[in-house]
Amino acid sequence: MQRNRLTAISEIGFDYRPGPPGRTDVHQIMPRIDTIPLTDLIDTFEISADMEPVGDAYGGLVPLFVRFASAMEHFHGSSSLTIGQKTPVLACSCGELGCWPLLTRITLTGDLVVWDQFQQPYRTTRDCAAFGPFLFDRNQYDKAVEGLDAAITATVPPSR
Repeated sequence: MQRNRLTAISEIGFDYRPGPPGRTDVHQIMPRIDTIPLTDLIDTFEISADMEPVGDAYGGLVPLFVRFASAMEHFHGSSSLTIGQKTPVLACSCGELGCWPLLTRITLTGDLVVWDQFQQPYRTTRDCAAFGPFLFDRNQYDKAVEGLDAAITATVPPSR
C-alpha cells in the first residue's frame, strides 16, 4: 500500500531508555515514527540511496551530552541546540552531536507538527532531501513530548 507522504499523519513516540543506576552517560532518547525507531528509518533510507558508510551510524540523544532545558522546547525546534532552523533528533551512535547527528526542521502549526529537510550536517555529500516529510497530529505529538519530559525529569539529575 502506497502512503501519500504529504497528507499521511504519523504517530510520534519517544523511548526513553535509562541506563543502570548512576550511569547517566547511557540514558538515551529514541524517537519512533509509527512505532519504528528513527534510526531504523534513516538506515533503511540511506541503504536504499547507496550512501556510504551506512548503517548503525546514528544513535539516540543522550541527555548527559545533549543538554536542553526541556524536551518540549527541544522538540518544538527552539532549544539552544538548534542549528539555523534545524534541530538534532538523533546523535551519533557514540552519543555525541559533534560527529554524526541527524537534524530536521520542526514546524509547528495549530493542528500539525512537521519534520522535514533532514540533514547530516558534517557529511555534506549526503542528500537526505527525500527522507520525510513526517506529519504529526499536534495534540498527540505534544502528549508524547510531555511524557518524555516527565521520564527525563524523573531520572536525570539537573545540570549544575
